[in-house]
Amino acid sequence: MGLHLRIFILVFLSCCTTKNFAQFNLTGTVYDSTKINSVEGVRVESTAGKFTFTDSMGKYHLQVTEADSVVFTFRNKPTQKFSVKQIPNPTNFDIWIHVKVKSKFTTLKEVIVKGNSYRQDSIENRRQYSDVFDHRNGKIGTSIVQGGVGLDINDLINLFRFRRNKQLKAFRNRLEIEEKERYINYRFNKTTVARITNLKNAALDTFMVKYRPDYEFVQLSDELSFNQYIINAWYHYKIEMLKPKLLQK
Repeated sequence: MGLHLRIFILVFLSCCTTKNFAQFNLTGTVYDSTKINSVEGVRVESTAGKFTFTDSMGKYHLQVTEADSVVFTFRNKPTQKFSVKQIPNPTNFDIWIHVKVKSKFTTLKEVIVKGNSYRQDSIENRRQYSDVFDHRNGKIGTSIVQGGVGLDINDLINLFRFRRNKQLKAFRNRLEIEEKERYINYRFNKTTVARITNLKNAALDTFMVKYRPDYEFVQLSDELSFNQYIINAWYHYKIEMLKPKLLQK
């Protein structure tokens, strides 16, 4: 056998071996028998010996190869083995197991809400104070004068009304802050928090003050991540409440 042929065979076998054992992440979510509630704490293990656990949202990430199989174990009860190379979409391998867990969230019956929504209130607020929100901070504008372009006389006058401009700017800033606070109140409200945490009365009041989120987080988070924030804050709150009792022992 020639030298070049031997080198070719070795390179070919090396490529095949690399392909067969290339590692990648197997990801997905584990649900209970309802196929709705996610299951936390499920052990996900490959035949190569690597393992992980599902997080609070039932999600997992496990590094595997095509030669591996994976098994899911919950409360010492394993599932069948799943061959990785037969999984059609390794980036979204969701399964459900024969258990039923309590949902973290409660589905409410139909509720009829009367009155304006936050969005309607915000639009109405902007309309009511349009002269403040649209104020141009004393910048000079232009207007059409006898077929040509000239200085806007109102802007020219306002340019020298420094005190008025300063007051309008401060008032607009205050309106914007109040609008942001109302949006936080709209999403982080006692009804939602009480439904998720079961807190009541003084404990609920303390929680609302202590774990009030900032505007940037509230604006960027979707419903699921926002509810998860409340759950995490509730766990932290319970630990904080237990500390004084533990120190007294």
